Amino acid sequence: MKDTLVAFTRYGIGHAGDEALQLKLAGTWLRMCIENKRYPGAMTFYTDGVRLACEGSPVLEDLAALEREGVHLILCKTCIDALGLADAVRVGVIGGMGDIFAAQATATKVVSL
Repeated sequence: MKDTLVAFTRYGIGHAGDEALQLKLAGTWLRMCIENKRYPGAMTFYTDGVRLACEGSPVLEDLAALEREGVHLILCKTCIDALGLADAVRVGVIGGMGDIFAAQATATKVVSL
C-alpha cells in the first residue's frame, strides 16, 4: 500500500449516520492498517477531515502510530486556517494544496474515505 494515498475529507468515514458512528468507522479502519501492518504512503486531510488530526480527535493515537511507521500525513493549510485550528494540530504537517496535489500525483491509487 506504500503507493496508495488515503484522503480524509470528513470528520470520520461515511456520509450517513451520526458523527459517533463515522468516527468509530474511521478508528476501526486506521487500527486495521496498524494491526495488519498495511500502511499507505500518505494520508491527506482537507475540509472537515483536518479535525481528525487535531486535539480532541478520538483517532489521534492511531494517526500518531501511523506517522511513526512512516505514513506522511498532510493537512490542508487553507482548511486549518478557515476552521481556526492552527493551534490544535497534533499530528501531521500543515501543507498547501500543492503538497496535497503532489502526493496525489505520485500515488498509483487514491482512496477517498
